[in-house]
Amino acid sequence: MCANKNTGRLSGKVALITGAKSGIGEACVEKFLEEGANVVAADITVPKTTSSENNKILQISGDVTKTGDAAEMVNKTKEAYGKLDILVNSAGISSRNAYEEEEDPEKIWDRVIEVNLKGTYLVSKHAVPEMERNGSGSIVNLASINGLVGYPVGIGGGFNAYPPSKGGVIQFTKTLANDMASKNIRVNCLCPGYVETNLTESLTSNEPIYQQLKDLHPMGRLGRPEEIANAALFLASDEASFITGSSLVIDGGYTSQ
Repeated sequence: MCANKNTGRLSGKVALITGAKSGIGEACVEKFLEEGANVVAADITVPKTTSSENNKILQISGDVTKTGDAAEMVNKTKEAYGKLDILVNSAGISSRNAYEEEEDPEKIWDRVIEVNLKGTYLVSKHAVPEMERNGSGSIVNLASINGLVGYPVGIGGGFNAYPPSKGGVIQFTKTLANDMASKNIRVNCLCPGYVETNLTESLTSNEPIYQQLKDLHPMGRLGRPEEIANAALFLASDEASFITGSSLVIDGGYTSQ
């Protein structure tokens, strides 16, 4: 899985990736390891401080909505690898999976905003001082095309918190990018279309809805996690050295219509 420690587009870099146990976050962990990075993989369900044999990856547990946990993620990264170069804020939920059992709509709204928007804010807030000490850094936030356009009819509903949460991530990205530009810290976000992950499983398991979603993408299919990870790799790397405040759309043509 891992590239030689002296090779790769992220050779010598240290990356903290949240939401790392599944979907896009997991794909980012694999891709960043392949490209030579040391990776701290954080997720709410990962056992604390489990290290791999080659010490290229450290798995830690933590809740991005709790400031103490967010600070601990950054502290553990620094303790393990001495610095923090890259943050990928991939932790996120949808209204469909905010709770195992159906809850009050207001409670679901609060939870989605808390994880997707507040979580992105909290981990970034604790990561930035470490990047400032390094003199550089790259933050990649996971937004969504649903932060740019509304849910299609029959998929989400007008009171769904997911699109506003991702729209907030896009605006947070722009604002933080402006503030951090003079400090050589780049901040960008990804806006994927619908991707085949655990977050969309309840949709893709329903054949009529699955077909509806595929039809909404001119390429006729949903995205794959590794395709989003490739874009995260680009924005995290020095190849994107003049890109900040951008929202990179990866959607099979969804928003081109």
